[in-house]
Amino acid sequence: MLELVRAGGWPMIPLLLLSVIALAIIVERFWSLRRKVVLPPGLGPEVRAWAGKGRLDPAHIDSLRRNSPLGALLAAVLDVRHRPREEIRERTEDVGRHEVHRMERYLNTLGTIAAAGPLLGLFGTVVGMIQMFLGILDQGIGDVNQLAGGIGKALVCTAAGMIVAIPALAFHRYFRGRIAAYIVDMEHEAFQLMDALDPRAAAAQRAAAAQPPAGAPPVRAGASVD
Repeated sequence: MLELVRAGGWPMIPLLLLSVIALAIIVERFWSLRRKVVLPPGLGPEVRAWAGKGRLDPAHIDSLRRNSPLGALLAAVLDVRHRPREEIRERTEDVGRHEVHRMERYLNTLGTIAAAGPLLGLFGTVVGMIQMFLGILDQGIGDVNQLAGGIGKALVCTAAGMIVAIPALAFHRYFRGRIAAYIVDMEHEAFQLMDALDPRAAAAQRAAAAQPPAGAPPVRAGASVD
């Protein structure tokens, strides 16, 4: 491995640095985006129980806001619980955008590494090829085997760039997908809390869901349905 790094020349140094940074970001994001950290189990039902019992003092809400991203979203709903539902929804969306930004921290850097790795590897290969052909210009072709070896060494940077970029791209997309799934679950919990704070709206939604679709013939009592 050390010989390959030496063969790639000085362009291998930034590639090695990018690989270390990418590995650090991947480990940190795995730790920070654990489900129990973002969506603590049982937090949604617990907050709805608070709302049902009227335990919504500022200390409880501040503690909830510091609990997790889901807690911050639910605390935002509770902060404006006395306002119309549309205003609560707008506040939830605003806070949700901030939480998404926090959860996507360092992902832009990871995406940049995925894009820059192959380019930097190609740059190292071009530099190696230029040096090799300048040597041929000064000393002639010489041994063909030596020429093939020089080309192989120049291509080491291209391979190294791909080795850095492919895992970075894969984990970048993986973390984006995980965050998107978290956001869906967080919105679901926020809407359930809104319904708990406004039981009339929840009852209206249940009644609307129970009504038959428009244009459907009414079912007469005693009539069989095939």
